[in-house]
Amino acid sequence: MAIIVKLDEMMARRKIRLNELAQNVGITESNLSILKNGKAKAIRFSTLEAICKELNCQPGDILGFDN
Repeated sequence: MAIIVKLDEMMARRKIRLNELAQNVGITESNLSILKNGKAKAIRFSTLEAICKELNCQPGDILGFDN
C-alpha cells in the first residue's frame, strides 16, 4: 500500500506522547500505535478528525501518498 502515515512526525512537532494523544482522542494506545506504525488497514473519519483537532493539523499533515 502506498499510503504513508506521518503521525509520529506530527506528534514530535507538537511534543505530545502516544499515551497522551490516545487518551485525548479516545482510542487505545495500542490502536494508535498500530496507526502510527503504518500497520492500520483503515481509519475512521471521526478518529482522523479527533487526531487533527488534538494536533491542530490537517489530514494531509498526517497521511500521505507515495506512488
